[in-house]
Amino acid sequence: MLRTIFCLSALAAGLVSSGVFAAPGEEGARTRAANSGGILLAQDGNLDVYYDARGNRVIVDADTGKVIAIQPPQTRLDRRALRRQLRMQQLGRAPVEDEDRYYLDDPEDMARFRRKQLEEEGTVIPPPVDENDPYGDNSDQVFPDAPRDEGTYGNTYPDEPQPDQPDGIKRQPLDEASIDPLQPAAPGDEAALPPKVDGKTVVDPSLSLGTRQDVAALQVLLDRAGASPGVIDGRFGSNVDKAVAAYNEITGSNLKSTDAVGIQAALAQSGGDAFANYTITAEDAAGPYVASIPEDYSQKAQLDRMGYTSVTEALAERFHMDENYFKALNPEANFNRPGTIIKVANFGRLVSTPVARIVADKGKKEVFAYDAGGKLVAAYPATIGSSDTPSPSGIHTVSRVALDPNYTYNPSINFKQGQNDKILTIPPGPNGPVGSVWIALDKPTYGIHGTPDPSKIGKTESHGCVRLTNWDARELAKLVSPGVTVEFVGGSSADDVAQQ
Repeated sequence: MLRTIFCLSALAAGLVSSGVFAAPGEEGARTRAANSGGILLAQDGNLDVYYDARGNRVIVDADTGKVIAIQPPQTRLDRRALRRQLRMQQLGRAPVEDEDRYYLDDPEDMARFRRKQLEEEGTVIPPPVDENDPYGDNSDQVFPDAPRDEGTYGNTYPDEPQPDQPDGIKRQPLDEASIDPLQPAAPGDEAALPPKVDGKTVVDPSLSLGTRQDVAALQVLLDRAGASPGVIDGRFGSNVDKAVAAYNEITGSNLKSTDAVGIQAALAQSGGDAFANYTITAEDAAGPYVASIPEDYSQKAQLDRMGYTSVTEALAERFHMDENYFKALNPEANFNRPGTIIKVANFGRLVSTPVARIVADKGKKEVFAYDAGGKLVAAYPATIGSSDTPSPSGIHTVSRVALDPNYTYNPSINFKQGQNDKILTIPPGPNGPVGSVWIALDKPTYGIHGTPDPSKIGKTESHGCVRLTNWDARELAKLVSPGVTVEFVGGSSADDVAQQ
């Protein structure tokens, strides 16, 4: 009897135990699924999605009304950002390689740069429109994120970017630039301020749009080594890329345009900081300057000299700088007052190695200068001919060099400008048609010369000659002599056009 009672008690206890542990096991599995981020599917896969006041996504079984899972906002994938990034890559708007490189002559690059600049300034840029978006809001979610506790949407604007602090670099003066190291200006030497509006200095914002001082520092480094970037303007572009390649060939290094540490180290070794102070002299302010340069050649011929039109144009060219960038670098300077201290590019010493051979590459739009041993000593961005008036082909030689030359306009031999059908003699000056230098070749009417528009070098066309900035042409003129060979490679030639 006792054995029977004991067996029945054990059996009842076992049944009770199995029933007790069955329910918590199912509920525990449900809890673990919710806590682990997984979703326990409903009976027929029929789900309802709600958002509570804290922005949590609540998934409910539509048949039973039971809560299946609760997903806080930070645990969900940001599918909106993923769709936006994928869409921008499909449209070619997302940079995939060197995101700091922009070409001024590429509209897509400039649009990409403007978008990046707006992002850095904290401006919200709407994502590209998805024509396949059924809701018209470029979102893969039916409902927007719920408001926060305070009833307002969170502020996603970034903090205002802080300006970069300049690195401490030992500064050394260079004789050719006639400049002094950067030093704090005395209160009495400060430049007079331009007019102000509402207490703020009036500066044209377009002058500095898209410019970067670290890019300008790279351009100064390249210029010091003889790998000219053209104008120093603080902008990436094809001229900078070509100059970096030439710099590496000249110096035997492997510098990259994005290597900020390597650029600063190379600057320190080659002459110090990329910028230095310069004091405007009485001669700088006095000129002489001309009021303006007319476009018509017959009006140019009536002037006494094709001189500079302002102090800023003269000083910008002296220090190898774009005039607008030069102004933006000195926004409060009175350039017409002697004694004004300004900031200029510290481009260093000019190339002094004699040149034995010149190669004008039409495809690269670049001129290479080699010494007698075949080593590259200088490289310059260039405008070489055009499709209508291409440059010569083959090998030619330098016949003579003229500094500050006149220019003879002959429409029967060269091109026709405007309505001018007579021979005209245009006076010398840096704003003349051939700038301040003429390196004549043995082929009549062709040569290497300067330009009145240095910022357009490598981006426009010429009338068959090789056009450099005035300072690059002047440097090359001091390195060559009659008899130096000039070889034209790549592209079409004047002979090809004549045969068509």
